[in-house]
This record gives sequence, C-alpha cells and structure tokens, in this order.
Amino acid sequence: MNNGRFPISLHILTLLARAEGELLSSDLIAGSINCNPVLVRKEISNLRNHGLIESKEGKNGGATLAKPAETILLADIYNAVKQSSLLGNSRNLPNPDCAVGKQINLHLDNLYAEVEDALIGKLQHISLADFSRQFE
Repeated sequence: MNNGRFPISLHILTLLARAEGELLSSDLIAGSINCNPVLVRKEISNLRNHGLIESKEGKNGGATLAKPAETILLADIYNAVKQSSLLGNSRNLPNPDCAVGKQINLHLDNLYAEVEDALIGKLQHISLADFSRQFE
C-alpha cells in the first residue's frame, strides 16, 4: 500500500466490530493503534462519510459500526481510503522519440489498473467479520 490509511482504517473497524455496538472513543482506539487521536478522528470522519461508521461527539461519545461487520467488505474499506494507485503514479515525461518512452506511461497505467482490480477482487471476498475472527 502506498499509504497507511488502509491498515489504520481496518484496525479501527476491527476494534469496532469486536466491541459489538459499544461506543469506542478515539483515545481508546488511538491507544490500540499507538498513534495520535487526531489521526483516528480524521479516519473516523472519512469512514463515517462512506457509511461504515456512526459516531457521537462529546464526553460520552465514540464510534460504532454503521452496519453489521458481515456486510462490510474489505474492498469497501480500501475504496473508502484509496488516494492513488496501489503502485503509485509515474508522471515523468520520457523521450517521445524513444519506442519505450513514448508509450511507457500508458502501459504502466494499464498494468496498475490490472493489479488494483486483482486486489479489489480479493478484498471483495473478505468481510470485516471474517477478518475480525482472526483475533478471537
């Protein structure tokens, strides 16, 4: 992964799945991830915007899953946090007179799309509940 958002979001959602409806605070979640609670709140906000989390602000607030863990696919999480291509982006300007240079970016884009499709295809078959059961 080209950034840490997927593992952080999956960590958050796994904690919430295991909490079985109990509201978890961003401080508690941040303690598990060992990161700043501000980062957790940012990811919770994003996951809420994608319909994966419900949250309540305030002293007795926290976050919980917006729907059953069985219905949340890892592909849903990946798509919620994806910022750029899995393998990155190469936007250099190669020599247009070179047989490779004039076509490399097109072929890289096609390769990256195929790899990402394969990843999403795999993640479509794993629910958050499936992933969470590894921690029992």
